[in-house]
Amino acid sequence: MPITLATAVGPSWPIAIGANFNTFTARQDVSQRGAGIGELPTLQGGAAFYGLKVKIEAEGEFSTTGTPTLSIGCYIGTAAGAITTVLAENTAITTGSGAASWPWMLEWRGIFVQTGVSGSVVGEGSLQYGTTLTALTSIAIPATLALRTIVWDTTIARSVGICATWGTSSVSNNIRVYNQSFLLLNGP
Repeated sequence: MPITLATAVGPSWPIAIGANFNTFTARQDVSQRGAGIGELPTLQGGAAFYGLKVKIEAEGEFSTTGTPTLSIGCYIGTAAGAITTVLAENTAITTGSGAASWPWMLEWRGIFVQTGVSGSVVGEGSLQYGTTLTALTSIAIPATLALRTIVWDTTIARSVGICATWGTSSVSNNIRVYNQSFLLLNGP
């Protein structure tokens, strides 16, 4: 009988919830990291192999004024945390008016189908976002078949993070990550 193992990717696990991010309208890293929290999980160059499965999970909250649009996703980037490739994110949704700490949850899974400089991973997942404080709507991420295959150079280190984009900049449009994890899954 085969055994499936899950391994958390470091360098460290966050020990506190992330900061609030607001007043931006371009895609930005909103990951749970920084002073005392830890750095982004990083898959080292050469660690990925054909058939390796990966899983990214994150959850948090958002608050709004008015009804701005919001996109939430996950990405890979350089070890410094710069966003180079979005793995999956939702098409911008119109949030509810005056959201106050409404929940969101993201899960994405992928499998490496090629390694090397032109490596690639195929994956999909879901984003659940609050329509009230106690109700969620679920949507598939990414939204199209074409966006499910992502180029991932496996010869270099790649950090994994959470990103977001607001449609309107406001100090009241906040997003926060409570928890995020990056797991390697082997097995059938």
